[in-house]
Amino acid sequence: MTTSAATPLAVLIDADNTTASVSTELLEEVAKYGTPTIKRAYGDWTTQQLVGWKEELLRHAIQPIQQFAYTRGKNATDSALIIDAMDLLYAGNVEGFVIVSSDSDFTRLATRLRESGLTVYGLGRRSTPAPFVAACDRFIYLDLLSKKVQEPAPGGPEDEEPAAPPPNLKRILTTAVSGTSKDDGWSNLSEVGSYLIKSHAAFDPRDYGHSKLNELVRAQSYLTVKDVPGPTGMSHLWVRLKAAAPKPKRARPTQPSK
Repeated sequence: MTTSAATPLAVLIDADNTTASVSTELLEEVAKYGTPTIKRAYGDWTTQQLVGWKEELLRHAIQPIQQFAYTRGKNATDSALIIDAMDLLYAGNVEGFVIVSSDSDFTRLATRLRESGLTVYGLGRRSTPAPFVAACDRFIYLDLLSKKVQEPAPGGPEDEEPAAPPPNLKRILTTAVSGTSKDDGWSNLSEVGSYLIKSHAAFDPRDYGHSKLNELVRAQSYLTVKDVPGPTGMSHLWVRLKAAAPKPKRARPTQPSK
């Protein structure tokens, strides 16, 4: 997964499924991965449920896509977003997609876009079903961006999948370092980061109290960290697992003297 600030992205927002109060933080996060050249929000804008989005749409130049709910119990918004995503895929004007939703209905869409060689970022609540999270190249939980995110009330339709806790940090970091280490045991931190994202799409240092991966690894007592200057003068961070301390030898019982 290679992206840069110039990578053109299509940001497709399921407004029925996302609160408007996090739109600023959401777009700031997207800017880390590329340029949002297309920004669309889908929903039935005739309902009071989406009234909070009006000011945010204007502020961020997000195009509202109207989709009436033709049949009770059927989500027409999802269908409209999926159709637009496929049209954009075949138009070939973007190199990646950002799907903002906590709905598992977009799992197959994310998989299909990745099959075509495009990068897919997902953003949603903690209760986002695991299949949609895993279908994305990277998934970012909205509560890491803003405390304004509210999980749905228990018993609601979005509450079918409980929020999963972050994976055990020592286990996944140890696996990542071991899986990317050279013959001398040292691993380049960028390779460790790539390994973590590929194996855990929702991995984020912010879940463990650190804003960046380099800060996170420096805080782990089981890792050794060193800075190595590169050919251009920029230093690169390398990490290695600390050797386990040898177990103390048990004293042999003394034989009674005869």
